[in-house]
Amino acid sequence: MVSASSIAATLAVALSLAPLASGHPGEKIGKREALEQMGNAHVVASMNARALEACQNSPAVRARKERAMARRAETFARLRKQRGAENAPWLHRRDAAALQKWAAQSHNKTGLVDFTKDTPSREIFGSNTSCVLTPDNANGPYFVLQEPIRSDVVEGVPGVPLHIELQFVDVQTCAPAAGVLIDTWSCNATGQYSGVSARGQGGLATTYLRGVQAADGDGVVAFDTIFPGHYQGRATHQHLIAHVGAATLPNGTYAGGAVAHLSQLFFDQALRDAVEATAPYSANPIPRTSNLEDWFTGYAATDAYDPFPNYIMLGATFADGIFAWAELGLNTSANWDYYAPHAATWKEGGGYDNPNFDFWAVASPPPTHG
Repeated sequence: MVSASSIAATLAVALSLAPLASGHPGEKIGKREALEQMGNAHVVASMNARALEACQNSPAVRARKERAMARRAETFARLRKQRGAENAPWLHRRDAAALQKWAAQSHNKTGLVDFTKDTPSREIFGSNTSCVLTPDNANGPYFVLQEPIRSDVVEGVPGVPLHIELQFVDVQTCAPAAGVLIDTWSCNATGQYSGVSARGQGGLATTYLRGVQAADGDGVVAFDTIFPGHYQGRATHQHLIAHVGAATLPNGTYAGGAVAHLSQLFFDQALRDAVEATAPYSANPIPRTSNLEDWFTGYAATDAYDPFPNYIMLGATFADGIFAWAELGLNTSANWDYYAPHAATWKEGGGYDNPNFDFWAVASPPPTHG
């Protein structure tokens, strides 16, 4: 449980950094708005974490976790075969007793041992973040509505291959959040986003590193993308939005529904440092922002809220790629549409700007929902 004192301390640190938080051109946010938004996020995270914890002893939940372990082991083997890395050394989980607080812990499932058919999948893939991702009101000004429904979003963009598997659980019912549309996007290796007309970005005709998938019967979605790069004032992150009640369209996109969740995933500092030492990330001249310096990460990470997925390298080098996974709890009855303004809408042949877009209209947020 997150105590009032720990929330207050976290807010104090984040607010002290508020004047420095500037991830996109023109972004500004006041300390009062940050206090309201971050306080809401902590309350929701604490409630949903307790609900998710209560699910863990359910026979159905235990069975789902067994399926997840088997699925991840199968995915790991399949990805290694696809990349010709079947005989390469791989990463095994470190001793959990050696892990410290979230800022120092590693989600790297690594070891210098060979993967064999006799290696227990439970040892590698049994650990689960089982985290609650609460709306952190930080979807950023580059959300594009009605992105294409697809699992491979790379489009030839250079970078370290990243296969990310996310399992969503409804904290109200303990059941998989089947059918929920999961929207994800990130910047490229040198910090540019597709789909938006803002200066320095990819433009309305681009769609790279953006996509949507419907969660399957176990609440699972999987995307092939690249490890995100970084830009001014922000730590490396992957955006997520969950759309409940949305309809898929014949043109391969979606419409309608409500935003039940929005947030960002972050990555271990050691992994970020290693990836960014390689090309094309090393060509990015923008100074890096550490996880501890990024105020969105700082207020997000608590005992109730772990925004760092587990990961494992698929081979001996980053060229073989990374497999990352997490189990995420959300309230499918929540409605956070207010915090998900879109900069543009995608349509076949190119997107178009939202004429009513004003990201900072959230300066006076309404009461918290779910």
